[in-house]
Formats: sequence, structure tokens, C-alpha cells
Amino acid sequence: MPFIPSVIKWINTKRRSQIDLFRQYPVETQQEVLSRLIAGSRDTQWGREHGYASVANHEQYCRNVPLQTYEEFIPWVERLRAGEKNVLWPGEVKWFAKSSGTTSTKSKFIPITRESLEGTHYRGAKDCLVLYTAVNPETRIFLGKGLTLGGSHQINSFSNNSLFGDLSAILIENAPAYADLIRTPPARIALIEDFEEKMRMITEKTVEMNITSISGVPSWYLVLIRHILKTTGKSNLHEVWPNLEVFFHGGISFAPYREQYRKLLPDPKMNFMETYNASEGFFAIQDDLSDNSMLLMLDYGIYYEFIPADNPGTDNCRSLTIGEVEKGVNYAMVISTDGGLWRYAIGDTIEFTSLYPHKIRITGRTRHFINAFGEEVIIDNAEKALEKACLGTGAHIVEYTAGPVYMGDESRGAHEWVIEFDREPDDPDHFTEILDTTLKALNSDYEAKRYKDLTLGRPVIRIVPRGTFYRWFRERDRLGGQNKMPRLSNTREFIESVLKTAGV
Repeated sequence: MPFIPSVIKWINTKRRSQIDLFRQYPVETQQEVLSRLIAGSRDTQWGREHGYASVANHEQYCRNVPLQTYEEFIPWVERLRAGEKNVLWPGEVKWFAKSSGTTSTKSKFIPITRESLEGTHYRGAKDCLVLYTAVNPETRIFLGKGLTLGGSHQINSFSNNSLFGDLSAILIENAPAYADLIRTPPARIALIEDFEEKMRMITEKTVEMNITSISGVPSWYLVLIRHILKTTGKSNLHEVWPNLEVFFHGGISFAPYREQYRKLLPDPKMNFMETYNASEGFFAIQDDLSDNSMLLMLDYGIYYEFIPADNPGTDNCRSLTIGEVEKGVNYAMVISTDGGLWRYAIGDTIEFTSLYPHKIRITGRTRHFINAFGEEVIIDNAEKALEKACLGTGAHIVEYTAGPVYMGDESRGAHEWVIEFDREPDDPDHFTEILDTTLKALNSDYEAKRYKDLTLGRPVIRIVPRGTFYRWFRERDRLGGQNKMPRLSNTREFIESVLKTAGV
């Protein structure tokens, strides 16, 4: 057996035993994480202000530290970006992950410490390989290279000593030299700011390589894959890379893209493995390819709290620990991290599909839903309904966004869905009917508002031309990286801007 796979196998065996330990002892593991975070930060400015020296357990921690949103962290982050040390975490912060703005239209700058790089983000990437090899022991991915599609970074205008950029770019920039043995493209290509030039260079560099795995955001990978196929004249990606066996994907729901990937990667042995990572941390990894839920990774530098999503306010409402959660309840997730985020409401909602081990699935965003008429439609509802509508009409979705059609003097409200299809539905009217019926079945509030069309009318589907969303991103200089289209909104801002780009 080659040297690299042998070493990796030895490392993976040791790590699997550690993962099995937190599967069995989640409460104790998380208590240890909280103690380590508090002890490490008690002498920072934040730790002194919030009495970390007296914090010994979860209850005291909650009393001393109120729940935080990014807006409340801004003054602290600005001090870090100006070069202050020992503010939220010991030492100086050199890197800031610029978010794609899925929770608001403003950019967020998440501090990335050395500890969060090593103990959370890189550990999560390694654990993807650990868990994949555990469920697929005959894998040959280590005999080739993994292709990563990342973003770019820039000089921080606050200080010449720090940088900001997409998290993926920060990870590539700081990766150890040995990472190049198993990863491509090299940093000089991976960090190119112009996405279209990056695609051209990646294609030129990798089409003759033995690529065995790919990782990235599904929507942007579709753009790259189509560019590669157009350049090579091949009909699917296995004709370019015959040993490709797994796609590690995250950032957005895979459901709207599943059928397109099955067409572009038709080998029945091809695997798709979901991850849950963000600028704020690496949270969960799919550990069973037959189960769409993900294992919550409890021994990183992240302490978790959970608030029932029907009470997601940031006013010290009761939060639950990992030992108190229940299956099937929609929770808003709160994190404390070795990046200096304290009781931070990340904005995501999840539900547990399993306890011992604790497995989750993402259900949506606390700020991304449609509730213009009391219907409380969340992203999980939307993704499931769209997937069923696609299956029932042979459609494939590229991108979408949805929002309200407001009530007029003589008209009811409705939901408007602006959708770009790779393959349009055989019958658009039937697509709308399935979407509507499925939403009613999934969401009792929506069903009540749709009763006899009294409050909410039938959904309005607006099909836009191919390439519309790509142009929308390009017009805003947001091509590639971790940029995402807001799926659901209580305003018409995104709908109107996409329709304007489409010229309709």
C-alpha cells in the first residue's frame, strides 16, 4: 500500500475512537468544551467584563453572558480589526471570514483565530475523510487528489497586518504544505479573485489529473462542472475523472440540485456527503450515506445551546444543553467558540433526528422565512415542496428565491417564486399545484391561510431565463466562493432585483 494512504489509515483509526467517545458521552464532552473555552478566555477584555473567573457551569454562564447577535458583536470586531489584542480571545486576530450575507444585506466579519482554524475548521475537514473512510473502507480517494473550489481574500482596510476573505480562501491560505499532496488546485489558482478566470485555470490544471474527490458549494460547483464539460467536450464528469467517487458538499441544501448531479455524475458508485460548516464554525458531518442527517461534532472548540425556534429572541430566554434536547423539535442554534464568539445566535435552525448519537438536519434560518401573512413557511418546507414538485414534473432547478405578493384593495396575498430551471417542468401548472399541495401538507399555518383562498392565494411561479441568477451575482461582484442566494424573504427586495436582471 502506498505511504500516504497507510499513514492516513493509522490517523483515521485513532480519530474514530475519539468520535465514538463523544457519541457515547455528549454531555460530558460539551461540559469539558465549555470549561476549556471559559478558562482560556477569562483574562480577555470580554472575559473580565462578563465575570468568567466565577463561571463554573452552564447556568452561571447564561446568567453572566446575554445572547448575542452579530450586530451586538460589531464594536468588539471593529476593535479586533483595528489590531487590538486579547479582546474576545487571547492574542491578536489576523484573519476575518467575510460572510456571504445570508442573514442580512450587510457583510459580517467573523474573527478566525489560530485555535479555531486548527481545532475546528481544519479538524472538520479532516473528519470528513475520517467518517467517509469509516463508511467506505475500500475507498481509493487517497490515491488521487481532492479538488476544492474556494473563494478569495483581500487586504483588510482597517489594518495592514490582517486580512479578510471567504472562509474557504482563509483555509487554503493557511493550509500546511503537506496539504498539496492530496489537494488541488494550488493556492495561486484557488485564490484568484475573478471567478471566471479561476474556472478557466482550474480546468486547465486539473482535467488531466486523477481527481478522486471534490468539495464545495453545490450551486457554484455546477457552474464549474458545466465549464469543464464544455471545454473537454465530455458528457459527464466521470469521463473526465473516472476515479471520482465522492462530493463533499455544504453551504446550501443539496435537494434542489440532486437530480442535476445525478445526471452529471451518473456512476451509481458516486457518493454525496453533506457537511454543515460556516464562517462561524464547522458543526456537523454526514456519517451514514443512507441517512441524510448529520452527526453533530461535539469535541471541537464549539459549545452548543439550543432554543426552541418558536422563542428565538435574544433576551436571555431559556436555552437547552445537548443533554436536554428532544427529537423532532425545531431549535435555533447558539454557539460559543474558540474564535471568540460568545452565546452567538448563528441564525440557523435545526432539528435532532437522533439522540446518542446526536444527529441533526438543517431546517432553515431564523431570519429567512416567509411570514407576511402568518404562514411561517421555513426553508425546510420550501426545499421539500420544490423537490417533490420537480420529481412530479421532471424539472431540475438551478436557483430560486421567493417572497410575498402583498394584499391589495381587491386582491389576496400570495407567494411569488422566481425560479431558474435547468430543465423546465413538463407542466408548469402541475408544478405549482404540487408545490402548493405539499406546502399545505408540511405546514398547518400555510394550509390555514390557504383555506378557500381567503387570505393567501395560489403560488405565483415566475420562470426566468437560464443564466439569470449567475448574472445577478456577477452584477453584484459576488461570483463564486461561498455566496448564496437568499431563498425566502418577507420583502420583495430579492425578487424584484432578480426579475430586473432577467429583464421581466
